[in-house]
Amino acid sequence: MKKILTTIILSICLSTSYAQDTIIVSLSDAIQRSASISVDAVVARNEYKSSYWGYKTYKAELLPEVTLNTTLPYYSKSYNSFQNSDGSYTFVSNDYSKIDAGISISQNIPLTGGILSVESSFQRLQQYGDNGSTRYMSIPGSITLTQPIFGFNRVKWLQKIEPVKFQEAKQQVIANMEEVSNTAIQYYFNLLLGQINMEIAQQNLKNSEKLYTIAEAKRKIGQISENDLLQLKISLLKAESYLTDAQSSLNSRMFQLRSFLGYGEDIILKPFIPETLSQNIPTLSYPQVIGLARENNPFTQNIQKRMLEASRDVSQAKADRWNAELFVSFGMSGQEDTFSKAFNSNNLRSNQIVQIGVKIPILDWGKSKGKVKIAEANREVENSKIEKEQMDFNQNIYLRVQNFNNQSKQLELAKETDIIAQQRYNTSIEAFVLGKIDVLNLNDSQTSKDEARRNYIEQMYLLWSYYYQIRSLTLYDFINNKEISVNYENIVD
Repeated sequence: MKKILTTIILSICLSTSYAQDTIIVSLSDAIQRSASISVDAVVARNEYKSSYWGYKTYKAELLPEVTLNTTLPYYSKSYNSFQNSDGSYTFVSNDYSKIDAGISISQNIPLTGGILSVESSFQRLQQYGDNGSTRYMSIPGSITLTQPIFGFNRVKWLQKIEPVKFQEAKQQVIANMEEVSNTAIQYYFNLLLGQINMEIAQQNLKNSEKLYTIAEAKRKIGQISENDLLQLKISLLKAESYLTDAQSSLNSRMFQLRSFLGYGEDIILKPFIPETLSQNIPTLSYPQVIGLARENNPFTQNIQKRMLEASRDVSQAKADRWNAELFVSFGMSGQEDTFSKAFNSNNLRSNQIVQIGVKIPILDWGKSKGKVKIAEANREVENSKIEKEQMDFNQNIYLRVQNFNNQSKQLELAKETDIIAQQRYNTSIEAFVLGKIDVLNLNDSQTSKDEARRNYIEQMYLLWSYYYQIRSLTLYDFINNKEISVNYENIVD
Protein backbone atom coordinates (compact mmCIF):
# COMPACT_ATOMS: atom_id res chain seq x y z
CA MET A 1 0.00 0.00 0.00
CA LYS A 2 2.84 2.30 0.91
CA LYS A 3 4.62 1.80 -2.42
CA ILE A 4 1.38 2.29 -4.35
CA LEU A 5 0.70 5.65 -2.66
CA THR A 6 4.27 6.75 -3.28
CA THR A 7 3.97 5.83 -6.94
CA ILE A 8 0.71 7.78 -7.26
CA ILE A 9 2.23 10.88 -5.67
CA LEU A 10 5.33 10.73 -7.86
CA SER A 11 3.09 10.30 -10.92
CA ILE A 12 1.20 13.46 -9.97
CA CYS A 13 4.46 15.35 -9.61
CA LEU A 14 5.74 14.10 -12.96
CA SER A 15 2.45 14.81 -14.75
CA THR A 16 2.47 18.46 -13.71
CA SER A 17 5.88 18.97 -15.30
CA TYR A 18 5.20 17.00 -18.47
CA ALA A 19 5.77 18.97 -21.67
CA GLN A 20 6.80 22.03 -19.69
CA ASP A 21 10.02 24.04 -19.86
CA THR A 22 11.85 24.85 -16.65
CA ILE A 23 13.33 28.30 -16.11
CA ILE A 24 15.62 28.99 -13.18
CA VAL A 25 14.72 32.50 -12.06
CA SER A 26 16.61 34.66 -9.59
CA LEU A 27 15.08 37.28 -7.36
CA SER A 28 16.74 40.11 -9.29
CA ASP A 29 15.37 38.65 -12.55
CA ALA A 30 11.87 38.58 -11.07
CA ILE A 31 12.16 42.20 -9.90
CA GLN A 32 13.42 43.44 -13.27
CA ARG A 33 10.83 41.50 -15.27
CA SER A 34 7.98 42.68 -13.04
CA ALA A 35 9.02 46.30 -13.59
CA SER A 36 8.93 45.74 -17.36
CA ILE A 37 5.84 43.70 -18.19
CA SER A 38 3.73 43.03 -15.11
CA VAL A 39 0.17 44.32 -15.20
CA ASP A 40 0.78 46.42 -12.08
CA ALA A 41 3.75 48.13 -13.76
CA VAL A 42 1.72 48.84 -16.91
CA VAL A 43 -1.07 50.35 -14.77
CA ALA A 44 1.46 52.55 -12.94
CA ARG A 45 2.89 53.86 -16.21
CA ASN A 46 -0.55 54.49 -17.72
CA GLU A 47 -1.60 56.42 -14.61
CA TYR A 48 1.45 58.64 -15.10
CA LYS A 49 0.59 59.10 -18.79
CA SER A 50 -2.88 60.28 -17.80
CA SER A 51 -1.42 62.80 -15.35
CA TYR A 52 1.15 63.93 -17.91
CA TRP A 53 -1.46 64.73 -20.54
CA GLY A 54 -3.63 66.38 -17.91
CA TYR A 55 -0.72 68.66 -17.08
CA LYS A 56 -0.10 69.36 -20.78
CA THR A 57 -3.77 70.29 -21.14
CA TYR A 58 -3.44 72.74 -18.24
CA LYS A 59 -0.31 74.31 -19.81
CA ALA A 60 -2.22 74.71 -23.07
CA GLU A 61 -4.84 76.80 -21.26
CA LEU A 62 -2.16 79.40 -20.58
CA LEU A 63 -1.35 79.74 -24.30
CA PRO A 64 -3.32 81.56 -27.02
CA GLU A 65 -6.04 79.44 -28.60
CA VAL A 66 -6.74 79.84 -32.32
CA THR A 67 -10.21 78.80 -33.48
CA LEU A 68 -11.75 78.64 -36.96
CA ASN A 69 -15.57 78.83 -37.18
CA THR A 70 -17.21 78.35 -40.54
CA THR A 71 -20.47 77.35 -42.22
CA LEU A 72 -20.01 76.02 -45.77
CA PRO A 73 -22.80 76.51 -46.78
CA TYR A 74 -26.20 77.01 -45.15
CA TYR A 75 -29.38 76.94 -47.30
CA SER A 76 -32.98 77.57 -46.25
CA LYS A 77 -36.30 77.84 -48.12
CA SER A 78 -39.33 78.44 -45.92
CA TYR A 79 -42.51 80.53 -45.51
CA ASN A 80 -42.75 82.94 -42.63
CA SER A 81 -45.63 85.09 -41.37
CA PHE A 82 -45.50 88.80 -42.20
CA GLN A 83 -47.77 91.61 -40.90
CA ASN A 84 -48.96 94.08 -43.48
CA SER A 85 -49.42 97.80 -42.86
CA ASP A 86 -53.17 97.29 -42.37
CA GLY A 87 -52.55 94.80 -39.61
CA SER A 88 -53.35 91.69 -41.62
CA TYR A 89 -50.95 88.77 -41.93
CA THR A 90 -49.63 86.98 -44.93
CA PHE A 91 -46.93 84.42 -45.63
CA VAL A 92 -43.86 85.31 -47.60
CA SER A 93 -41.22 83.08 -49.09
CA ASN A 94 -37.75 83.20 -47.62
CA ASP A 95 -35.28 81.50 -49.94
CA TYR A 96 -31.62 82.15 -49.18
CA SER A 97 -28.19 80.68 -48.55
CA LYS A 98 -25.26 81.95 -46.54
CA ILE A 99 -21.61 81.27 -46.07
CA ASP A 100 -19.67 82.57 -43.10
CA ALA A 101 -16.20 82.10 -41.71
CA GLY A 102 -14.28 83.55 -38.84
CA ILE A 103 -11.00 83.09 -37.05
CA SER A 104 -10.38 84.08 -33.46
CA ILE A 105 -7.46 84.11 -31.06
CA SER A 106 -8.27 84.02 -27.36
CA GLN A 107 -6.01 84.22 -24.34
CA ASN A 108 -6.74 83.56 -20.68
CA ILE A 109 -5.46 86.23 -18.30
CA PRO A 110 -4.29 84.37 -15.18
CA LEU A 111 -3.79 87.51 -13.12
CA THR A 112 -7.41 88.68 -13.39
CA GLY A 113 -9.26 85.58 -14.59
CA GLY A 114 -10.50 87.34 -17.72
CA ILE A 115 -10.39 86.33 -21.39
CA LEU A 116 -9.03 88.56 -24.15
CA SER A 117 -9.88 87.63 -27.74
CA VAL A 118 -9.25 89.01 -31.22
CA GLU A 119 -11.56 88.00 -34.07
CA SER A 120 -11.91 88.51 -37.81
CA SER A 121 -14.89 87.24 -39.84
CA PHE A 122 -17.03 87.66 -42.91
CA GLN A 123 -20.49 86.54 -44.08
CA ARG A 124 -22.03 86.16 -47.51
CA LEU A 125 -25.84 86.18 -47.76
CA GLN A 126 -27.62 85.41 -51.05
CA GLN A 127 -31.38 85.69 -51.48
CA TYR A 128 -33.14 83.94 -54.37
CA GLY A 129 -36.29 84.79 -56.25
CA ASP A 130 -37.48 87.74 -58.33
CA ASN A 131 -35.78 90.33 -56.09
CA GLY A 132 -32.72 88.25 -55.32
CA SER A 133 -29.55 89.93 -54.16
CA THR A 134 -26.18 89.16 -52.62
CA ARG A 135 -24.73 91.00 -49.64
CA TYR A 136 -21.43 90.77 -47.79
CA MET A 137 -20.61 91.74 -44.24
CA SER A 138 -17.07 91.88 -42.94
CA ILE A 139 -15.49 92.36 -39.55
CA PRO A 140 -11.79 92.79 -40.32
CA GLY A 141 -10.96 92.90 -36.65
CA SER A 142 -12.54 93.15 -33.23
CA ILE A 143 -11.17 92.99 -29.71
CA THR A 144 -13.23 91.57 -26.86
CA LEU A 145 -12.54 91.47 -23.15
CA THR A 146 -14.62 89.36 -20.78
CA GLN A 147 -13.68 90.05 -17.18
CA PRO A 148 -15.31 88.78 -13.99
CA ILE A 149 -15.36 91.45 -11.30
CA PHE A 150 -14.40 90.08 -7.87
CA GLY A 151 -15.33 86.63 -9.21
CA PHE A 152 -13.71 83.21 -8.98
CA ASN A 153 -10.38 83.09 -10.82
CA ARG A 154 -10.25 79.52 -12.09
CA VAL A 155 -6.96 79.86 -14.00
CA LYS A 156 -5.17 81.34 -11.00
CA TRP A 157 -6.08 78.32 -8.89
CA LEU A 158 -5.05 75.99 -11.70
CA GLN A 159 -1.62 77.60 -11.61
CA LYS A 160 -1.37 76.77 -7.93
CA ILE A 161 -2.75 73.23 -8.02
CA GLU A 162 -1.72 71.66 -11.34
CA PRO A 163 2.09 71.83 -10.84
CA VAL A 164 1.65 70.18 -7.43
CA LYS A 165 -0.53 67.45 -8.95
CA PHE A 166 2.01 66.78 -11.66
CA GLN A 167 4.89 66.59 -9.19
CA GLU A 168 2.82 64.15 -7.16
CA ALA A 169 2.28 62.02 -10.28
CA LYS A 170 6.03 62.00 -11.04
CA GLN A 171 6.83 60.79 -7.55
CA GLN A 172 3.88 58.41 -7.47
CA VAL A 173 4.99 56.45 -10.52
CA ILE A 174 8.36 55.77 -8.87
CA ALA A 175 6.67 54.73 -5.62
CA ASN A 176 4.29 52.48 -7.55
CA MET A 177 7.17 50.82 -9.38
CA GLU A 178 8.84 50.12 -6.03
CA GLU A 179 5.57 48.59 -4.84
CA VAL A 180 5.61 46.40 -7.96
CA SER A 181 9.10 45.22 -6.99
CA ASN A 182 7.90 44.51 -3.47
CA THR A 183 5.01 42.45 -4.85
CA ALA A 184 7.45 40.50 -7.01
CA ILE A 185 9.55 39.82 -3.89
CA GLN A 186 6.46 38.58 -2.05
CA TYR A 187 5.41 36.22 -4.87
CA TYR A 188 8.98 35.02 -5.35
CA PHE A 189 9.44 34.07 -1.71
CA ASN A 190 5.97 32.51 -1.64
CA LEU A 191 7.03 30.22 -4.46
CA LEU A 192 10.41 29.63 -2.85
CA LEU A 193 8.71 28.65 0.41
CA GLY A 194 6.35 26.38 -1.53
CA GLN A 195 9.35 24.74 -3.16
CA ILE A 196 11.07 24.36 0.24
CA ASN A 197 7.88 22.81 1.63
CA MET A 198 7.84 20.40 -1.31
CA GLU A 199 11.47 19.42 -0.70
CA ILE A 200 10.78 19.00 3.02
CA ALA A 201 7.72 16.85 2.32
CA GLN A 202 9.64 14.67 -0.13
CA GLN A 203 12.53 14.23 2.27
CA ASN A 204 10.24 13.56 5.22
CA LEU A 205 8.34 10.93 3.23
CA LYS A 206 11.58 9.26 2.24
CA ASN A 207 12.81 9.27 5.85
CA SER A 208 9.45 8.07 7.16
CA GLU A 209 9.45 5.13 4.75
CA LYS A 210 13.00 4.23 5.79
CA LEU A 211 12.28 4.53 9.51
CA TYR A 212 9.04 2.57 9.27
CA THR A 213 10.86 -0.26 7.49
CA ILE A 214 13.49 -0.30 10.26
CA ALA A 215 10.77 -0.14 12.93
CA GLU A 216 8.96 -3.14 11.43
CA ALA A 217 12.16 -5.16 11.69
CA LYS A 218 12.72 -3.99 15.25
CA ARG A 219 9.17 -4.85 16.21
CA LYS A 220 9.65 -8.40 15.04
CA ILE A 221 12.55 -8.84 17.46
CA GLY A 222 10.83 -6.90 20.24
CA GLN A 223 13.10 -3.86 20.35
CA ILE A 224 10.22 -1.35 20.09
CA SER A 225 6.63 -1.35 21.23
CA GLU A 226 3.54 -1.74 19.08
CA ASN A 227 2.58 1.82 20.04
CA ASP A 228 5.84 3.23 18.62
CA LEU A 229 5.34 1.25 15.43
CA LEU A 230 1.81 2.61 15.02
CA GLN A 231 3.10 6.13 15.71
CA LEU A 232 5.61 5.75 12.90
CA LYS A 233 2.83 4.46 10.65
CA ILE A 234 0.83 7.59 11.42
CA SER A 235 3.91 9.73 10.66
CA LEU A 236 4.28 7.96 7.32
CA LEU A 237 0.65 8.58 6.39
CA LYS A 238 0.98 12.22 7.40
CA ALA A 239 4.12 12.56 5.31
CA GLU A 240 2.25 11.23 2.27
CA SER A 241 -0.61 13.67 2.93
CA TYR A 242 1.77 16.60 3.40
CA LEU A 243 3.46 15.81 0.09
CA THR A 244 0.13 16.01 -1.74
CA ASP A 245 -0.73 19.28 -0.03
CA ALA A 246 2.73 20.67 -0.74
CA GLN A 247 2.37 19.88 -4.44
CA SER A 248 -1.02 21.63 -4.63
CA SER A 249 0.33 24.66 -2.78
CA LEU A 250 3.39 24.78 -5.03
CA ASN A 251 1.24 24.74 -8.16
CA SER A 252 -0.89 27.58 -6.80
CA ARG A 253 2.12 29.72 -5.91
CA MET A 254 3.72 28.89 -9.24
CA PHE A 255 0.65 30.15 -11.08
CA GLN A 256 0.67 33.37 -9.03
CA LEU A 257 4.28 34.33 -9.82
CA ARG A 258 4.10 33.04 -13.39
CA SER A 259 1.03 35.16 -14.10
CA PHE A 260 2.55 38.23 -12.46
CA LEU A 261 5.74 37.96 -14.51
CA GLY A 262 3.90 37.22 -17.76
CA TYR A 263 5.09 33.65 -18.34
CA GLY A 264 2.94 31.09 -20.11
CA GLU A 265 1.41 28.06 -18.43
CA ASP A 266 3.94 25.79 -20.14
CA ILE A 267 6.74 27.29 -18.02
CA ILE A 268 7.94 25.94 -14.68
CA LEU A 269 9.75 28.54 -12.56
CA LYS A 270 12.50 27.32 -10.26
CA PRO A 271 13.49 29.94 -7.67
CA PHE A 272 16.50 29.58 -5.42
CA ILE A 273 17.49 31.09 -2.11
CA PRO A 274 18.94 34.53 -2.96
CA GLU A 275 22.08 35.93 -1.52
CA THR A 276 21.82 38.39 1.32
CA LEU A 277 20.51 41.86 0.52
CA SER A 278 24.00 43.38 0.61
CA GLN A 279 27.44 42.59 1.98
CA ASN A 280 27.20 45.74 4.05
CA ILE A 281 23.59 46.21 5.10
CA PRO A 282 23.23 49.84 6.25
CA THR A 283 21.81 50.86 9.60
CA LEU A 284 19.18 53.50 8.93
CA SER A 285 18.47 56.50 11.09
CA TYR A 286 14.91 57.70 11.54
CA PRO A 287 15.71 61.43 11.02
CA GLN A 288 17.41 60.68 7.71
CA VAL A 289 14.63 58.43 6.46
CA ILE A 290 11.78 60.74 7.53
CA GLY A 291 13.57 63.69 5.91
CA LEU A 292 13.89 61.85 2.60
CA ALA A 293 10.29 60.64 2.83
CA ARG A 294 8.94 64.15 3.37
CA GLU A 295 10.99 65.40 0.44
CA ASN A 296 10.39 62.61 -2.07
CA ASN A 297 7.22 60.78 -1.13
CA PRO A 298 4.11 61.72 -3.15
CA PHE A 299 2.22 61.96 0.15
CA THR A 300 3.79 65.39 0.71
CA GLN A 301 2.52 66.67 -2.63
CA ASN A 302 -0.84 65.01 -2.03
CA ILE A 303 -1.52 66.86 1.22
CA GLN A 304 -0.41 70.15 -0.33
CA LYS A 305 -2.76 69.56 -3.27
CA ARG A 306 -5.69 68.72 -0.97
CA MET A 307 -5.13 71.83 1.14
CA LEU A 308 -5.07 73.98 -1.99
CA GLU A 309 -8.22 72.33 -3.34
CA ALA A 310 -10.04 72.91 -0.05
CA SER A 311 -9.03 76.61 -0.09
CA ARG A 312 -10.09 76.85 -3.73
CA ASP A 313 -13.56 75.51 -2.89
CA VAL A 314 -13.93 78.15 -0.17
CA SER A 315 -12.85 80.87 -2.60
CA GLN A 316 -15.32 79.66 -5.21
CA ALA A 317 -18.18 79.52 -2.69
CA LYS A 318 -17.49 83.11 -1.65
CA ALA A 319 -17.25 84.30 -5.26
CA ASP A 320 -20.55 82.61 -6.17
CA ARG A 321 -22.50 84.69 -3.64
CA TRP A 322 -22.78 87.42 -6.21
CA ASN A 323 -21.66 87.74 -9.79
CA ALA A 324 -20.51 90.78 -11.74
CA GLU A 325 -18.97 90.61 -15.19
CA LEU A 326 -17.57 93.24 -17.52
CA PHE A 327 -17.91 92.68 -21.28
CA VAL A 328 -16.17 95.11 -23.65
CA SER A 329 -15.96 94.70 -27.41
CA PHE A 330 -14.60 97.06 -30.06
CA GLY A 331 -14.26 96.48 -33.79
CA MET A 332 -15.02 97.61 -37.32
CA SER A 333 -17.58 96.17 -39.76
CA GLY A 334 -18.60 96.78 -43.35
CA GLN A 335 -21.64 95.83 -45.45
CA GLU A 336 -21.72 95.95 -49.25
CA ASP A 337 -22.88 93.99 -52.28
CA THR A 338 -19.37 92.81 -53.22
CA PHE A 339 -16.67 91.11 -51.22
CA SER A 340 -13.97 93.71 -51.92
CA LYS A 341 -16.21 96.66 -50.99
CA ALA A 342 -17.18 95.00 -47.73
CA PHE A 343 -13.51 95.07 -46.69
CA ASN A 344 -12.81 98.55 -48.07
CA SER A 345 -11.67 100.85 -45.28
CA ASN A 346 -13.92 103.65 -46.54
CA ASN A 347 -17.01 101.53 -45.91
CA LEU A 348 -16.09 100.34 -42.41
CA ARG A 349 -18.08 101.42 -39.40
CA SER A 350 -17.23 100.99 -35.78
CA ASN A 351 -18.89 98.36 -33.57
CA GLN A 352 -18.71 98.99 -29.84
CA ILE A 353 -20.26 97.07 -26.98
CA VAL A 354 -19.82 97.76 -23.28
CA GLN A 355 -21.81 95.68 -20.84
CA ILE A 356 -21.62 95.15 -17.10
CA GLY A 357 -23.80 92.42 -15.74
CA VAL A 358 -24.46 92.15 -12.02
CA LYS A 359 -26.28 89.33 -10.28
CA ILE A 360 -26.89 89.88 -6.57
CA PRO A 361 -29.31 87.71 -4.57
CA ILE A 362 -31.69 89.90 -2.57
CA LEU A 363 -33.24 87.09 -0.55
CA ASP A 364 -31.87 83.55 -0.73
CA TRP A 365 -32.65 82.53 2.87
CA GLY A 366 -28.98 82.03 3.71
CA LYS A 367 -28.25 79.62 0.84
CA SER A 368 -25.12 81.45 -0.33
CA LYS A 369 -23.84 81.86 3.20
CA GLY A 370 -24.52 78.18 3.85
CA LYS A 371 -22.44 77.15 0.85
CA VAL A 372 -19.53 79.19 2.18
CA LYS A 373 -19.86 77.66 5.64
CA ILE A 374 -20.00 74.15 4.15
CA ALA A 375 -16.84 74.81 2.14
CA GLU A 376 -15.08 76.19 5.22
CA ALA A 377 -16.18 73.21 7.31
CA ASN A 378 -14.97 70.80 4.61
CA ARG A 379 -11.63 72.57 4.65
CA GLU A 380 -11.34 72.10 8.41
CA VAL A 381 -12.28 68.43 8.07
CA GLU A 382 -9.65 67.97 5.37
CA ASN A 383 -7.02 69.68 7.53
CA SER A 384 -7.87 67.35 10.43
CA LYS A 385 -7.61 64.31 8.18
CA ILE A 386 -4.27 65.52 6.87
CA GLU A 387 -2.94 66.05 10.40
CA LYS A 388 -3.83 62.48 11.37
CA GLU A 389 -2.45 61.05 8.13
CA GLN A 390 0.83 62.88 8.77
CA MET A 391 1.10 61.30 12.23
CA ASP A 392 0.33 57.86 10.78
CA PHE A 393 2.86 58.47 8.02
CA ASN A 394 5.59 59.35 10.53
CA GLN A 395 4.74 56.33 12.67
CA ASN A 396 4.83 54.05 9.63
CA ILE A 397 8.29 55.35 8.74
CA TYR A 398 9.50 54.81 12.31
CA LEU A 399 8.25 51.21 12.43
CA ARG A 400 9.73 50.38 9.03
CA VAL A 401 13.13 51.72 10.09
CA GLN A 402 13.05 49.76 13.34
CA ASN A 403 11.98 46.56 11.60
CA PHE A 404 14.66 46.86 8.96
CA ASN A 405 17.45 47.60 11.45
CA ASN A 406 16.46 44.55 13.55
CA GLN A 407 15.94 42.20 10.64
CA SER A 408 19.61 41.51 9.87
CA LYS A 409 20.08 40.06 13.34
CA GLN A 410 16.85 38.07 13.03
CA LEU A 411 18.09 36.59 9.75
CA GLU A 412 21.43 35.60 11.29
CA LEU A 413 19.68 33.87 14.19
CA ALA A 414 17.27 32.09 11.83
CA LYS A 415 20.14 30.86 9.66
CA GLU A 416 22.06 29.51 12.66
CA THR A 417 18.89 27.88 14.04
CA ASP A 418 18.26 26.23 10.66
CA ILE A 419 21.75 24.70 10.62
CA ILE A 420 21.50 23.46 14.21
CA ALA A 421 17.98 22.04 13.72
CA GLN A 422 19.13 20.11 10.66
CA GLN A 423 22.10 18.70 12.57
CA ARG A 424 19.84 17.72 15.48
CA TYR A 425 17.45 15.93 13.15
CA ASN A 426 20.25 13.96 11.49
CA THR A 427 21.54 12.99 14.92
CA SER A 428 18.03 12.01 16.05
CA ILE A 429 17.64 9.64 13.11
CA GLU A 430 20.90 7.93 13.99
CA ALA A 431 19.90 7.78 17.66
CA PHE A 432 16.51 6.27 16.81
CA VAL A 433 18.08 3.60 14.64
CA LEU A 434 20.36 2.73 17.58
CA GLY A 435 17.36 2.72 19.94
CA LYS A 436 18.58 5.65 22.06
CA ILE A 437 15.50 7.90 21.59
CA ASP A 438 11.81 7.25 21.13
CA VAL A 439 9.42 8.27 18.35
CA LEU A 440 8.20 11.42 20.14
CA ASN A 441 11.71 12.87 20.31
CA LEU A 442 12.30 11.94 16.70
CA ASN A 443 9.08 13.66 15.59
CA ASP A 444 9.96 16.71 17.70
CA SER A 445 13.35 17.05 16.01
CA GLN A 446 11.70 16.75 12.58
CA THR A 447 9.13 19.41 13.41
CA SER A 448 11.84 21.73 14.72
CA LYS A 449 13.90 21.14 11.60
CA ASP A 450 10.99 21.97 9.28
CA GLU A 451 9.98 25.07 11.24
CA ALA A 452 13.56 26.35 11.34
CA ARG A 453 13.88 25.99 7.58
CA ARG A 454 10.64 27.82 6.90
CA ASN A 455 11.50 30.54 9.43
CA TYR A 456 14.85 31.13 7.72
CA ILE A 457 13.10 31.75 4.39
CA GLU A 458 10.50 33.97 6.11
CA GLN A 459 13.16 36.09 7.82
CA MET A 460 15.03 36.54 4.53
CA TYR A 461 11.81 37.61 2.84
CA LEU A 462 11.14 40.17 5.59
CA LEU A 463 14.60 41.70 5.14
CA TRP A 464 14.03 42.21 1.42
CA SER A 465 10.46 43.37 1.93
CA TYR A 466 11.28 45.93 4.64
CA TYR A 467 14.03 47.38 2.48
CA TYR A 468 11.80 47.81 -0.58
CA GLN A 469 9.04 49.26 1.60
CA ILE A 470 11.48 51.93 2.76
CA ARG A 471 12.61 52.50 -0.83
CA SER A 472 8.98 53.01 -1.80
CA LEU A 473 8.47 55.52 1.02
CA THR A 474 11.66 57.52 0.44
CA LEU A 475 12.35 56.92 -3.28
CA TYR A 476 15.96 56.46 -2.20
CA ASP A 477 18.41 53.56 -2.60
CA PHE A 478 20.28 53.40 0.72
CA ILE A 479 22.65 50.64 -0.41
CA ASN A 480 23.94 52.61 -3.41
CA ASN A 481 23.30 56.00 -1.78
CA LYS A 482 21.34 57.58 -4.61
CA GLU A 483 17.82 58.71 -5.39
CA ILE A 484 15.62 56.38 -7.42
CA SER A 485 14.51 57.80 -10.75
CA VAL A 486 12.74 56.74 -13.92
CA ASN A 487 12.90 57.91 -17.52
CA TYR A 488 9.66 59.87 -17.82
CA GLU A 489 10.07 60.39 -21.57
CA ASN A 490 10.18 56.64 -22.17
CA ILE A 491 6.97 56.21 -20.16
CA VAL A 492 5.11 58.81 -22.24
CA ASP A 493 6.51 57.50 -25.52
